[in-house]
Amino acid sequence: MRPDPDCAFCAIARGESSAQVVCEGERWVAFFPLAPATPGHTLLIPREHVTDLWAADTDTGRELMAASIKVGRAIQVSLGPDGMNLITSAGGAAGQTVRHLHVHVVPRWEDDGFGDIWPPKRSMGRDLKLDVAARIREACAAVDLDAT
Repeated sequence: MRPDPDCAFCAIARGESSAQVVCEGERWVAFFPLAPATPGHTLLIPREHVTDLWAADTDTGRELMAASIKVGRAIQVSLGPDGMNLITSAGGAAGQTVRHLHVHVVPRWEDDGFGDIWPPKRSMGRDLKLDVAARIREACAAVDLDAT
């Protein structure tokens, strides 16, 4: 995929839009979001326009994970958080508001006001869990990572 001229994150990746960049590599950029959830909350994006993680090729996924580790370690050293979340969302139902793959590295402190992500508000029944597990196993056997 090529850069999208209408994508705000592509503009940041091209250096055409201001952002508080904290780290970057040849194929990725790490910067602060406009409304960080906690101090140090950082977004990592590929320079190439990819809509979400599930549309990414394995090389892009590999590079973003390595970049996430690099930035996460830098956050640990510089800020000393009590914990950290690594989050990516795909689609509106998952809360994705910018249709460009981005990974949130969110440092966490006790009582930081960010709120709990888990546990879910309702539990899933045993039969549903078994059915879903079987369906995912079957689909996983057919997924070819090199076909992206």
